[in-house]
Amino acid sequence: MLSSEERGWVVARRSGGAARRSGRRESPAIVDAVAEIPTVVHVVVAGECGGAERFLVELASRPQQTRVRHVIALMTPSDRLARLFSNAGLRVQDRGRVRENPLAYLVRSLGRSDVAWLADVMRRERASIAHLHTFQSHVIGTRAARRVGARVVRTEHDTRYFVDPSCSPFTRWSLRRADAAVAVSTSVERFVRTHVPDVRCPVTTIRNGVDLGYFAPSSDERGRGPFTFGILCRLEPVKQVHLALHALARLDDERLEVIGDGSELPKLVALTDTLGIGSRVTFHGFKADPRAILRTVDVVVSVSRSESLGLSLLEAQAMGRPVITFGVGGTPEAVVDGLTGRVLKEHTVDALAGCMAATSKAAWHAREMGIAARRYVVAEHGIDKMCAAYGDLYERLARS
Repeated sequence: MLSSEERGWVVARRSGGAARRSGRRESPAIVDAVAEIPTVVHVVVAGECGGAERFLVELASRPQQTRVRHVIALMTPSDRLARLFSNAGLRVQDRGRVRENPLAYLVRSLGRSDVAWLADVMRRERASIAHLHTFQSHVIGTRAARRVGARVVRTEHDTRYFVDPSCSPFTRWSLRRADAAVAVSTSVERFVRTHVPDVRCPVTTIRNGVDLGYFAPSSDERGRGPFTFGILCRLEPVKQVHLALHALARLDDERLEVIGDGSELPKLVALTDTLGIGSRVTFHGFKADPRAILRTVDVVVSVSRSESLGLSLLEAQAMGRPVITFGVGGTPEAVVDGLTGRVLKEHTVDALAGCMAATSKAAWHAREMGIAARRYVVAEHGIDKMCAAYGDLYERLARS
């Protein structure tokens, strides 16, 4: 059964006019038209609600703009991730809670049962395209797609699995058998072309987009109070949140709001006590909707040592918040240095603390950068632009 949005798209395609949405049973004409719509099965094998998973919610929620049917084939140990997709109203084929560890990955990727389950999902959904989003989906997704004759497209949300010796052979095997690869930034595209020079499929860049209506400046602006920084990320070692805590300790009254959870959370909480800044730092944990907290901050900070683009940085800027970030990976493509924030070439606590202090003392300038940040994201990173590019890619693959 199609969703109301999918039915609306089919009717619009047939009539060439505005779609009339209703809850009535599909007519034979609509059912015939459904067969013409390419179906994309998105393969997600993951345990976290990170940027790649939030990106997928935005993409798969827009069948009219992408011009395909979207189905999520999910293998996860996380009830939270399963809820993220189901609460978004997406069509989900859920394997059920699975284990996530190196041995489970090998069994899942090289064994038979999970590949057979995924291939069966693709057959039942009549998938013409398998879209792979996470490292753990690369081998199993490729094997299942080849079994049913579906095209394979990968979105490269990260680069670490290309250089990690335990991951590299598997992801390269998959990429060499893909029909298309999408990088979320030109930085990632250059990395892929450099590290996998024999890649045969086209590699293109489609930068992540932001729902500009959802992430928008609030008319209820922040009231007076201590200048406040914010961090929105998974609390894992690669994000280096401890550097922001050390930088904050060198400031006077400024506050820090931390949105996210992960393995580093206990260490970070203990560090705030050690540094004597516990009263100036709030850990909010994971928030499916971070907007209420982002409205309370003046500037968002990112100190990750690896970042493909930074979806959370784009979301913050869409809300009119400038960003201070280390210049790694694709962050210079997400933040315009001196206009929408600051991109630091020196990745040290000294450089970060100095920039945070200067920004705090010039709050008026931070507000001006926030206005420019919103304009930049509207011009360059709207969700419509991203979905249209993926729609064109899906159409090319479906026709080939």
